Amino acid sequence: MSQSFRLTRRLFLGSSAALLAAPALAQTRPWAAVAEAQPQLHALLVWKAGAPVFEEAFRGPGLDRVANVKSVSKTLLALLTGIAIGDGRIAGPEARVLPLLGRAETGDSRDALTIGDLLSMRAGLVRTSGGSYGAWVSSRDWLDSALQPEPQAEPGGRFIYSTGGWHVLGAALTEATGESLLSLARRGLGDPLGIEFAPWVRDPQGRYLGGNDMALTPRGLLRVGEMVRRGGAWEGRQVVPGDWIDTSWQPRARSPFSGDQYGYGWFLTRFDGAEAAYARGYGGQMLVVVPGRELVIAITSDPMLPARSEGYFGDLRNLVSSIVASV
Repeated sequence: MSQSFRLTRRLFLGSSAALLAAPALAQTRPWAAVAEAQPQLHALLVWKAGAPVFEEAFRGPGLDRVANVKSVSKTLLALLTGIAIGDGRIAGPEARVLPLLGRAETGDSRDALTIGDLLSMRAGLVRTSGGSYGAWVSSRDWLDSALQPEPQAEPGGRFIYSTGGWHVLGAALTEATGESLLSLARRGLGDPLGIEFAPWVRDPQGRYLGGNDMALTPRGLLRVGEMVRRGGAWEGRQVVPGDWIDTSWQPRARSPFSGDQYGYGWFLTRFDGAEAAYARGYGGQMLVVVPGRELVIAITSDPMLPARSEGYFGDLRNLVSSIVASV
């Protein structure tokens, strides 16, 4: 049995208790009992070939109340960027960022910074996530605090996980379209998919935070993934350009944390040998698309607790692998 199918001891012990408590569920879908045994996991939804296989809120706000999806917001922002490019309001991933923001050249590598660099987290800007996140969101101007410090690397170079770069992208998108991120989310994804986007955190200048803290229901999150699985289409309407999804799933970097490749807002990996793209957020938020198996999986979790690769997020990967292998 491959490593991806081995439950950690902590997950095994919890799942064993759930199996005893729900024998019928364990016989038909043992992974559902494993999910229920995870105290951090709120909701799990699985769709196969466009139809629901499993939808359950074990705890938390439920399936139809908005939940903070944390850094899954980065993937949502990447989809909104693709819509803006498809509409001709941004030239493409190669568009330079500073002119879009109406800012003068800096005389260094920031002048070459492109939309694609931000989307692939190869902006080279100083990191504002992890231990730096608190100081960044406490600053008087989040955009300046992400853009102004001396760059950490060259644009288009190494992968640097940083929410600040996504806030720069969100600001550029707002300037290019003349709409707030909330308006873009509601018009571009919410209206065509019939899902709700609640207002979320804004910076001191009133810009919605790019790349974190967006909120939608677990069912809404699943619907986004199903639209993506269908090549960007929903109920006869092309919501996101199909070629943008193809472009987004081209590997451009590799995460030093998970080892997975990264495209434009999507981590790229395999589950049970099948190619998959997934979005990941703090606390254990996940949206997984497995085109070859016609599968979409949405997971929401407690957004206040960590989900490290060697801990809870590793458990979620094992859970997803089990679902992909058996559904």
